[in-house]
Amino acid sequence: MHLFYTPEFELNEGEYYSLNKEESTHCIKVLRLREKDTICLTNGLGRFVFAEISDANPKNCSFLVNQVQDDYGKRDFKVHIAIAPTKNINRMEWFLEKAVEMGIDKISFFIGEHSERTSIKRERLEKIMISALKQSLKAYMPELNENANYKELIKSNETKKYIAYCKPEGRTSIKESYQKGEDVLILIGPEGDFSEKEVELALNNGFQAITLGESRLRTETAALFALQSIHFVNM
Repeated sequence: MHLFYTPEFELNEGEYYSLNKEESTHCIKVLRLREKDTICLTNGLGRFVFAEISDANPKNCSFLVNQVQDDYGKRDFKVHIAIAPTKNINRMEWFLEKAVEMGIDKISFFIGEHSERTSIKRERLEKIMISALKQSLKAYMPELNENANYKELIKSNETKKYIAYCKPEGRTSIKESYQKGEDVLILIGPEGDFSEKEVELALNNGFQAITLGESRLRTETAALFALQSIHFVNM
């Protein structure tokens, strides 16, 4: 099954569309697909379609939508992870790829008081997300906020709000406090951890302090562990 991401189209049944030049080349030259072959497409908004190639043009491949599925793979809960980017951006790219493959609704990057990296490039991250979406056959493209403000993040209105930090006092686990079906926001700090001021600010705005186990985890590992924990409760 070959999935193409076409956010510019509604992808209505019985209508013809064309892939852009890059995707057309990949479809015809790399995958070597031909007329009447079946491809799958998504607009990233929950619509997943099956289509038939009508013109195998490597510069402008057109197709006819035969079958439409809406709300494809929709979950009963939403996961938003806000994470401080690491100094080595490759580690954030790895997290982003795996998070999209596993299933996530929103990813926010914020700069903490102890952050070593102060900027990231959105274009590169979007390409990774698209690749992961296609690889995992997802129909929902997560929302990406590459420049979130910490003070605005903690005012978010998710049902459950967690902050994961290193100090052991007063922390609970996701397993003990999270209920199936709840929307959740999880804050993951930088390599130098959250400052005491940032922790206090979050706790004063309805966040719960959580532990992610006995091991000291890297930032990206902690984020992925938290995401998997939410999925596990919702299985």
